[in-house]
Formats: sequence, structure tokens, C-alpha cells
Amino acid sequence: MARPRPGSKARTGLRETGGVSDPAGPSSESPTPEGPTPDGPNLDGPTVHRLAPAVTARLVGLAFLVLALTMFGVTVLVLTTGLPPDIIVAVLVAELVAVFAAAGWLRSRAYVVRLDDEGYSVRLVRGAGVTDGRWSEVTEAVAAQPRDVPCLVLKRVDGTTTSIPVGVLAVDRDDFAREVGARLARAHRR
Repeated sequence: MARPRPGSKARTGLRETGGVSDPAGPSSESPTPEGPTPDGPNLDGPTVHRLAPAVTARLVGLAFLVLALTMFGVTVLVLTTGLPPDIIVAVLVAELVAVFAAAGWLRSRAYVVRLDDEGYSVRLVRGAGVTDGRWSEVTEAVAAQPRDVPCLVLKRVDGTTTSIPVGVLAVDRDDFAREVGARLARAHRR
């Protein structure tokens, strides 16, 4: 299954949830290209589900904590070895650029789940199981809580699974489950 670059919405026709393109989130009351229609989820073309803003904020906060600890270590190193203090400024600038670049990538380019007519792709999730698959390989989608984390689990014909933690998605978990169920049903009708 050919996968276009994530974040290339203008060239691929991808719909996004969360992030800048959909700040209010999908609404089931008004049909929009990004959200579900009153008849159910909109299945026209691929859909990309990004990280929830709270998860992105936690990751950026962790990056700033690492930056602070690194700066403390560099400062102690410069003071104890007599290196030029310009090293502190250079390391700080480099780390700030890296943190802001990572934050921008997480906010606008990184995705957790990509769904299309052929199948799905899961990224940025440890322990997801099978991260790429076709709908024809999936027998059912069920709600579960492995390790006390609410997930949508895709059971596959070969006995393996894909676990998608719905709490990290910038979409309502029920809307996401409906979309996955509708795509799965649509693929099995073909």
C-alpha cells in the first residue's frame, strides 16, 4: 500500500484530525470534510489522526527538562575545565532549535494513525503490535484495556493484533471507533 508523506495534505487530499487544521475537533452535528457526517464517519479518502495536544505538550515539556539538565551539565563542565563560556550559548541555541523543531514536527507532521481504503498504519506507539496492515487482514475491531490503557484492538486473521491507544489521539474515541468499524465493514463488503 503506497503511503504519501505525512503532512502533505495539499498534495494527497488527506484529512486531518487535531492540530491546526481542525482546532475545534470534529463535530457530528455539522457535516464537514474533516468530521463525520450525520450518517456516520466520512470515509472519502485517507484520514490522519495526530497526537492529542496534551500528549504533545507532555513530550515538549520532557524535551525542555532534558534541555535544562544538559545546560546544567555543560555549565558545570565549562566552569570546571576553563573552556570558553561561548560554548554554553552555542549548546543552548542548538538545543532550543532542536526542541522547537521537534515540537513543530509533533504538532503538524507526526501522526499516530493513518486510515485509508486499503488499510491502516500506526506510528509513535510502543507495543502496538502489527503497525501496518490491510483491512482484508483484520477480522474485527474491539475495545480493550491492555495494561489498563483504553485501546481499540484490531484482531487479524493470523492471530496477531494491533493496539491503538485512543487516549493519545486528537479525536473523540467513539468517532475513531466508528470510523475504523465503518472502514473495516466497507472493506469486507468488497
